[in-house]
Amino acid sequence: MAKANPIQVQKFLSGMDYPANKEELVDHAKSKGADENIMQTLEQLPDDDYETPADVSKAIGHIK
Repeated sequence: MAKANPIQVQKFLSGMDYPANKEELVDHAKSKGADENIMQTLEQLPDDDYETPADVSKAIGHIK
């Protein structure tokens, strides 16, 4: 399955309080009804703290 577009992912991260770690991002997206593709993309993120939505989008861009 292809990774999700960062813009699609950001839709499910709206209202997220930053900084946030990967687990918090995954939980927030799940609570917003993210589909399987979005969830799989977030699960592939490095276990880092993300300061801004742009940091999340940048990390998604580095997923192979």
